[in-house]
Amino acid sequence: MDGSVYESDRILNEYLLFHYGRPGEVLPYDFGPREALGFAERCVTECIDPAGLPEGSRALDLGCAVGGSSFVLSRWCAEVVGIDYSAKFIAAARKISDEGGLDYQRADEGELTTPLRAVPPEGANPERISFAQGDAERLPDDFGTFDVVLMANLIDRLPEPRRCLRRLPELLRPGGVLVITSPYTWMPEFTAREHWIGGREIDGRRLTTETGLREALHADFSLEAVRDLPFLIREHARKYQWSVAQATTWSRKVAK
Repeated sequence: MDGSVYESDRILNEYLLFHYGRPGEVLPYDFGPREALGFAERCVTECIDPAGLPEGSRALDLGCAVGGSSFVLSRWCAEVVGIDYSAKFIAAARKISDEGGLDYQRADEGELTTPLRAVPPEGANPERISFAQGDAERLPDDFGTFDVVLMANLIDRLPEPRRCLRRLPELLRPGGVLVITSPYTWMPEFTAREHWIGGREIDGRRLTTETGLREALHADFSLEAVRDLPFLIREHARKYQWSVAQATTWSRKVAK
């Protein structure tokens, strides 16, 4: 994986705005796709029922980026572990957690920027969160088990995503919740074509990523819900990336 793309200051600032920016900071126009704002929070609140989580629950935010969803999970989970491949992203998430915020620059036009500050969302419990740099395909053997695993916009950025999927049954307790979101932007610079979960034809069969996920997970997980989650990444004041992730929510099967 070309992880260097996520180590630049430009991408860091984009992701801090993506995860922590207020609506008016991200989209200061009266028009535009406002339903696509707040993606880091909606990955949790629209896909996980906190009432169904056991007391003292443990959550894993795998591919946490700069940690926005980890803070949301900490509202209801007693322990949250955020893992990302980018050292720069993890350093930013830790600073927000440890110091209560992180100053950054929003790109506006050319070299013009606006200073902003990323702070934990309302109701977060930073003391419950630990952030660490790590490889989603090579987690430690003694990593433990979780009641929630969130993989937000991760699978199409892994070299061998099936390696990560094969580990999931060990990571989730029976009855645990798995949420996978992705716009399924398969690119050979991140994932060799033969490792794509979907988005290609195999022996004349048109394979979508949703179908590929069903085939990879059906033995250990039950698919509970499929929904569309739009999201908006601001590059500068007049250029945005509007995308639609598909969110699939699964439950870990309980052995009979």
